[in-house]
Amino acid sequence: MRVLQHINDEIRGWSRNIQLFFLASILYQIGNGMFSVLYNLYIQGLGYNDTMNGQIVSIQSLATAIMFVPIGLCGDLFSRKRLLITGALFSGIFLIGRSFDYSATGLIWFSVFSGLFAGVFQVLAIPYLAENVKKSQRLKMFSYYSSLVLASQVLGSLGGGVFADLLHTAGLAKVTGLQTVLFVGGAATLAAFIPLLFVTEGKAAPQTTIPAQPVLQPNADLKESSTNTPSTDDSITKKKDSRLIGQFIVTQLLIGLGSGLVVPYLNLYFTNRFSVSLSGMSLLIALGQIMTIVSMLIGPTLAAKVGSVRAVVIFQVMSLPFLLLTGFTNLLFIASLSFLFRQALMNAANPIHSAILVDRISDKRRGIANSLMQTSFMIGWATMGPVQSYLVTTYGTYWGYAITFSITGCLYVISSLMYFVMFREPKPSATALAGS
Repeated sequence: MRVLQHINDEIRGWSRNIQLFFLASILYQIGNGMFSVLYNLYIQGLGYNDTMNGQIVSIQSLATAIMFVPIGLCGDLFSRKRLLITGALFSGIFLIGRSFDYSATGLIWFSVFSGLFAGVFQVLAIPYLAENVKKSQRLKMFSYYSSLVLASQVLGSLGGGVFADLLHTAGLAKVTGLQTVLFVGGAATLAAFIPLLFVTEGKAAPQTTIPAQPVLQPNADLKESSTNTPSTDDSITKKKDSRLIGQFIVTQLLIGLGSGLVVPYLNLYFTNRFSVSLSGMSLLIALGQIMTIVSMLIGPTLAAKVGSVRAVVIFQVMSLPFLLLTGFTNLLFIASLSFLFRQALMNAANPIHSAILVDRISDKRRGIANSLMQTSFMIGWATMGPVQSYLVTTYGTYWGYAITFSITGCLYVISSLMYFVMFREPKPSATALAGS
């Protein structure tokens, strides 16, 4: 009861904009959770092979990646509220359309259209939260938001899988049951635009006094800024932002390439290699998300002790043995356990990574920085779909997945090393997150 009371008090302390945004995110992510777990099984149920699934994932990812930069630019220049409403509205409409289309052409076009609007929440969530909370609360709020996203996806993925199995048990054909659940998911995503209608425009008062300079700025830059003209200061800041954005892009591209080989196909991995039921597979993925929520909530504590960059690298490196174990085992229990730990450890770094991005990039370029980072990640997903389907269809459900998991591990190692070298902090006590 004390925990529930603390959570209730915490939520009541949030601004109305944050509460409404979190409500919209819950609806949006529940719908997307249903689709992420069941849609490629729906494609398989229609009689299409893994190549079709790979094409759809790649095309949708490419469409999303194309829109990241325009969304980021528009978010920095115009109303983030209107963009979020548009994203929720059209995402829901096209997801509903996808749940009823059978033809190959229709499936591909709906994946394109839904992909175009799927990036709105991904790009704008972090900048929106950053401008609506105090700087000292950002990492904590990012952790809450990331945990909420995963918790909502748990409800969607687990509920969707169980609901589909119940419909099938009740006598509905497998494809019909999947269509019904996917329609519910699309409707939930569509409903996300309603809370956003009541969000008020403008930044929260505390943000108007926060300086635009990144926290971790070298002393030389601070000294130089006191003697330069405003235009020179802006030129220096822009140059620094551009360098940092480029570094973020490189590391995220490597993570995206590795992730694109494995993550979109985890449900197929469990159903193809171990013949797991829809409910069992949904439960497993939901448990992985629950473990991730716990690890995300302890992430700020680790960041405060060792530094934010070190915390990101530690989480990512610790996930690698579990990734490889998942790819090579033939035992469902071992695969399930290693999957759960890999999922939790790898994703636990996300809110810390977002806090690093927000702290080191100036206010006016946060939207475009986040969009470019998301673009590089999604390009990885878009390019790896055909590679994954080729490896699995060529080498089978054992060696095909073993090879893809191994390649992913190598890419994660390279990305983690580069991340540590490029963003390492002088010492943990000097980080801006130490007092969070």
